[in-house]
Amino acid sequence: MKRIIACLMLLLGAVGFSQAVETPSQLKIRAATKLAKKFLKKQGIMGMSISVSQHGELIWSQGFGFSNKKPRTRVAPDETIFRIASVSKSITALALAKLAEDKWIDLDSSIYKYVPDYPKYKYDLTVRQLGGNLSGIRHYKDHAEYTYNKKMSITEGLDLFKNDSLLFEPGSRYNYTTFGFVLLSEVMQKATNIPFDTFVNDTIFKPLKMEHSMIDVSDALVPNRTQFYRSSFLKKPVLASAVSNEFKVAGGGFLSTSEDLIKFGNEIIFPKIVSKESLSQIVTSQHLLTGKNTGYGIGFAVEHSKKGTSKYYHTGGGVGASTLLAIYPEEELVIAVLTNLTGVSMQDFGNELESVFLD
Repeated sequence: MKRIIACLMLLLGAVGFSQAVETPSQLKIRAATKLAKKFLKKQGIMGMSISVSQHGELIWSQGFGFSNKKPRTRVAPDETIFRIASVSKSITALALAKLAEDKWIDLDSSIYKYVPDYPKYKYDLTVRQLGGNLSGIRHYKDHAEYTYNKKMSITEGLDLFKNDSLLFEPGSRYNYTTFGFVLLSEVMQKATNIPFDTFVNDTIFKPLKMEHSMIDVSDALVPNRTQFYRSSFLKKPVLASAVSNEFKVAGGGFLSTSEDLIKFGNEIIFPKIVSKESLSQIVTSQHLLTGKNTGYGIGFAVEHSKKGTSKYYHTGGGVGASTLLAIYPEEELVIAVLTNLTGVSMQDFGNELESVFLD
């Protein structure tokens, strides 16, 4: 009996010791995993992928739930491909910074320098204003535009809004707009004479080895692409309606994995594609004509973390997609979250993960 008690004491001591030496990183991952499971259940999300890196190294990458209901397929963060929705704007911004650095585009030039045949507005507007949501070009006017399911090119997509008046004098107000990024992508492909998605693939995806990132072609068969869901009246995920995102790829039409987005986020912290000076053009808040900061650069919201340090981020909401990419350059931290459900608010969950990993 004494021998048995001694063995039990040794076993309990070993368990206590293993818990005592759990690293700070392991504690954070355990806390974040608990938050993620709670978030998944509360929001009724079918599938979610989360990846986190610090100091350029992947420290946590995990799939939750399923990419497909039938056949039931678990999410794998290194290969399950999601719509990234408006996080696409951040990718567009880096491509634009490259064009500006290589003198293909002047950010402060009129858009008509690059698209001279585009309808003339009452006011002129610049490339920088397009990327900063300061142009006055409208956003979706209704649900039908948001869920548009006619396959169109970028140039054809301009017909949805190009003859509408500006909402305000460019620079006088901030108005979030995906259509502004549609026009921005037209400017970019006219300036280079290269199709926009080809330029992004060759300039961003290939150099960063983002091998699972691409334009969302509605009728393409993409291996490992998740199915896309919406919530039913009973708060259960059901298949979302089909949508065509090709024309708005710059503002919300790329596909990616959470681990690919980590590679992209680390390029913002440790730039190799562009210089730090060019990068600063997209991660510095723009300001209104009054001088007031907008809190948005080009394709990135520019704010402060809970610690008061710099934070660049973007959320995304599309058909069958609710997403987040957050970058903390001073802490060298990147957080990417992708889901396959429409209409999930990502801001609070992103702040919870920030609290865990910035502690």
